[in-house]
Amino acid sequence: MPVMSPYADLLDRIPVERREVEVLGGTTAYWVYGPEDAETTILAVHGFRGEHHGLEPVIAHLEGFRVISPDLPGFGETPPLPGRTHDLDAYGDWLRAFAPAVAPGAVILGHSFGSIVASSAVAGGLETPRLILVNPIGAPALEGPRGILTRLAVFYYWAGKKLPKPVGDALLRSGIVVRVMSTSMAKTHDAELRRFIHDQHDTYFSRFADRDVLHDAFLASVSHDVREFAPTIAQPTLMVAAVKDDITPIEAERTLVKLFPDAELVEIPDVGHLIHYETPEPAADAIKRFLAPSSPGTR
Repeated sequence: MPVMSPYADLLDRIPVERREVEVLGGTTAYWVYGPEDAETTILAVHGFRGEHHGLEPVIAHLEGFRVISPDLPGFGETPPLPGRTHDLDAYGDWLRAFAPAVAPGAVILGHSFGSIVASSAVAGGLETPRLILVNPIGAPALEGPRGILTRLAVFYYWAGKKLPKPVGDALLRSGIVVRVMSTSMAKTHDAELRRFIHDQHDTYFSRFADRDVLHDAFLASVSHDVREFAPTIAQPTLMVAAVKDDITPIEAERTLVKLFPDAELVEIPDVGHLIHYETPEPAADAIKRFLAPSSPGTR
């Protein structure tokens, strides 16, 4: 039985259109939410193993904004980049090419692994008036409170790549493994919301192109963090972090915000790494305040 999104009514009020564009020799699928004549455009980059649907609960609370939401190369409906290893350099190059092609001057938003991609691209010269990082990866994943689980994940993705293809693919797309991941990240006690979160992961968490892309992207996600790029990002930056995040502890986020020349940190209590599913309204409220027309540099 399909699980109804608790944010469906809000999202239904926002127009959406699927589009494609050629980037770095490949086709990127992306979705445009909101009015074409909106004063502010946000380009939203999703996290590892996700695709554009994951950020829709936040978009549902951003009525009046125009949001560009692509599927990262190798995930969802965007095929892999031809001839590239899908490491952080590739994703940074892709975003620096994609953004000016579809939304020059847009505010850049990144969630989780997307926070690393967005920070890398902006530090590497992507022009944007402001940067927003939701559940930013602010410390090495192997050193987080669940470092042991991260090491198990390293073995899981390594095995998925090395095993015979049918076995490896089955392992990487295993519904049991996806449910374990989903259960470990969800903090809400709301049974309906938990069902929605699990359904989202069941539906979209295995929509990767192949195991090589998945392995490359995973290595990129655990080999880098936002600290590498923060000191060179001059743009005003908003960090929306979770007090109960198991991937980057809130103490690490409080340290990270001090590395940016101009950044602020909003902490959301009682939620972990799934701000976009569990607390999208407080996240959207922080974004709207940060992008208010009175804020200098906001277009």
